[in-house]
Amino acid sequence: MIYRSKAPLRIGLAGGGTDISPFCDLYGGAVLNATINLYARASIVCDNSSHIVLHAIDRGIYREYPISEEIAPEKGLELHAGVYNRIVKQFTHQPIAMRLETYVDVPPGSGLGTSSALVVAILGAFTEMLSLPLGEYDMAQLAYEIERQDLGMRGGRQDQYAATFGGFNFMEFYKDNKVIVNPLRIRQRYLDELSHDLVLFYTQTSRESNHIIENQAEAIATHHKLRTEATMKLKEQAFMMKEAILKGELRKLGEILNFGWEHKKLIADGITNEQIDRIYTTALRNGAIGGKISGAGGGGFMTFYCPENRRYQLIEALKPFGGFVVNYEFTQQGLSTWSF
Repeated sequence: MIYRSKAPLRIGLAGGGTDISPFCDLYGGAVLNATINLYARASIVCDNSSHIVLHAIDRGIYREYPISEEIAPEKGLELHAGVYNRIVKQFTHQPIAMRLETYVDVPPGSGLGTSSALVVAILGAFTEMLSLPLGEYDMAQLAYEIERQDLGMRGGRQDQYAATFGGFNFMEFYKDNKVIVNPLRIRQRYLDELSHDLVLFYTQTSRESNHIIENQAEAIATHHKLRTEATMKLKEQAFMMKEAILKGELRKLGEILNFGWEHKKLIADGITNEQIDRIYTTALRNGAIGGKISGAGGGGFMTFYCPENRRYQLIEALKPFGGFVVNYEFTQQGLSTWSF
């Protein structure tokens, strides 16, 4: 039998950074994001093997391990090993002989929530295989625990929930890991216009987000006035974005994105750099009226709002930077699993 799953990646539209501790524990966080038709994919094959095989196809990493209840995480396969170890420890209490293969549609470090989506996808394949009794909140929380607690990876909470639930969601984050996912009912014509007007540009660079997130968390923990106030503004931005999208006031999105970008740059070191600043300035001069860096910042994807048909002018203007525009559509479905 083959057990498969896929979990969608997401575009963060507003509030990114407010889902990171200790900010959300102290003040409460709010994020608006939307999943797109780019995915993290996982397959588990059970073929009477006498080994455990982990294969990250997109990264060209293949490893075989003897049957064991625990696999030591190694570079490029940390997430695979982390999920396997938790599944054995919490559910099966015995090793599993199998071949786990994964593929992510975009490079790691892109800022589209790839790591968390991959964890959710791997969990989904194991859930399909073992018929685990995990609801959406359970799945997202378990993925969060594997990344943040078991593997010690720094980051927020939104990505696991976006990949699990799917769709346009306004998410609220509080202390004690309390998360509320509010699905937004948005008219289809607004969604179609948004996917036309929001240009997703890959800068051809990836980044390690850990140091940016550590810098941000330290600033909040030490009550750094400027950075705390800037993060508060990002929370405010999430509410502004929600209202504009629900009302179909799409022209406001560019201004709201720009409002968020000006404050995002203040919450930690390394969010922007000379190249990113040049790209952003070029975008504003060529049809965009606002934009942002995806994820923690420092590289990866950038999103720009270009009303009317100005996206084509922007795409041409961005070519000299060496990146490329990725076409996408919004998706309403989150994690899906099946067997074959």
